[in-house]
Amino acid sequence: MTMQAVVFDFGGVFIDSPFDGVASAARRHGLDPQDLSDIVFGPYDQDTDHPWHRLERGEISVSDARDAIVAASVADGGTEVDPFVVLAGIAGGEVRDEMVAFCREVRSAGLRTGLLTNNAKEFETYWRPLLPLDELFDDVVDSSAVGLRKPDPRIYELSLSRLGVTAADAVFIDDAPGNVDGARAVGMSAVLIGQQRADVPAALAELRSLVAL
Repeated sequence: MTMQAVVFDFGGVFIDSPFDGVASAARRHGLDPQDLSDIVFGPYDQDTDHPWHRLERGEISVSDARDAIVAASVADGGTEVDPFVVLAGIAGGEVRDEMVAFCREVRSAGLRTGLLTNNAKEFETYWRPLLPLDELFDDVVDSSAVGLRKPDPRIYELSLSRLGVTAADAVFIDDAPGNVDGARAVGMSAVLIGQQRADVPAALAELRSLVAL
C-alpha cells in the first residue's frame, strides 16, 4: 500500500495534549481525571450538544461555552469547574519540533499533508501563529470554520476531498481515541499518539512505517 497523504491533528500532536492538561489539573485539585474531562470536554469520542462540542462546531461563543460548563459543574452541588482555569496549564506550550520536521519530510517526499483540528474560532490567534501553516500543509480544516467536528465522518471526508485523496490512501494521527476510531471508520489508516511528550517517538515510528519513510 502506497500512502499519498498524512492528516495531522493539532493539539496533542504538534503541542501538548489538552487531555493531559486536564489530567494535571485533576491531580492538583484532587479530582478524578475522567470526571473532569467529561465536565470540560463532554464525551469526546462522540459528537453531541455538550457546550464544548457546540463551541468546536462554531455554534456558540467561547464565553457562552464557558458559562454553560461552569453552570453544569455546580449543578446538584458539584465543584465549580472553569474550563479556562483547567486549560491554563497548557497555554504557551512548546511546539514539538520533531513532529514539524516529520511533516516537512512527508511533504518533501511528495505526499499531501493536511491539518484537521477540533478548535474554537476565538483560539485562532493563539494556535495558528505557532506553526508555519502554508509551509507545512496543503490544506487546513478547522472544525469551527466548517461546522463539523471529529469524530463526525463528514469532517474526515471533507479533509480527504480537499486534499484530493481517498481514505485508503491517507494516514491520520490524533491523541483522542475516538477521533482515531472515526478516521478508521471512514477507511483511513490511523495512529493514536500518547498524551506525553515521551510518546512522540513511538508515534513517529508508526507513521514512518505506514508511509514508508
